[in-house]
Amino acid sequence: MLGIETITMRFGGLHAVSEVSLSVPQGSITGLIGPNGAGKTTLFAVVSGFLKPTAGRVTFETRDITSDETHVRAKRGIARTFQIVQPFAGLSVCDNIAVGAYLRHPKRADAIARAESVARRVGLAAELDKPASSLTVAGRKRLELARALATEPKLLLLDEVLAGLNPSEIRDVVPVIRAIRDQGVTIFMIEHVMQAVMNLCEHVYVLAQGRLIAEGSPAAVCADANVIEAYLGHGAAARLKAGEVAHA
Repeated sequence: MLGIETITMRFGGLHAVSEVSLSVPQGSITGLIGPNGAGKTTLFAVVSGFLKPTAGRVTFETRDITSDETHVRAKRGIARTFQIVQPFAGLSVCDNIAVGAYLRHPKRADAIARAESVARRVGLAAELDKPASSLTVAGRKRLELARALATEPKLLLLDEVLAGLNPSEIRDVVPVIRAIRDQGVTIFMIEHVMQAVMNLCEHVYVLAQGRLIAEGSPAAVCADANVIEAYLGHGAAARLKAGEVAHA
């Protein structure tokens, strides 16, 4: 579905991403983890077309899209969420979601119908007529997810969609993400909530200081000495391993 081939992104003398290669299979939930400042969101910006890489190329369904503009990639089926959720506060929840739906449904009635359908999928059906500004943090996260989903993507890039949520809210959103994949959308996600990564992802890539330092199953990555040293720490790694044993 997605191929990232030796991507480098420089900002002056800073190498935000250095020769990163990875792939996201169709129908998968693939994770991207690493410390703050590792280059994860920069890589997402390259994939979605907000940044043009210094070197390397991006392929989507085997097509080279490295030079495609953001709106062209959206039309091809790539959508993303953002770390900092910024809904159109003066619009209703329904109209916020419809903004995404207009990509494929130019008639308002069709866009609204699509928005209502997506709202049901993400648990916002009861909030449709409320102003977006009235939503809780968890509600705004769901709205961000809904707006991207309304574009009818083939590939959905989720940038810390669980950040800022409490454990109960995380437990509620995890099945929503899994259901989106089960309904045919491939997911590539940046996430710091490692228990969710363990539960959702089949394969995980780890970035540190702009470089890929590990990849594999969540369990294998969490046991990797380089990942423990650069990101998890020994305490978190031990807790994740204990949780995995308890879950098994």
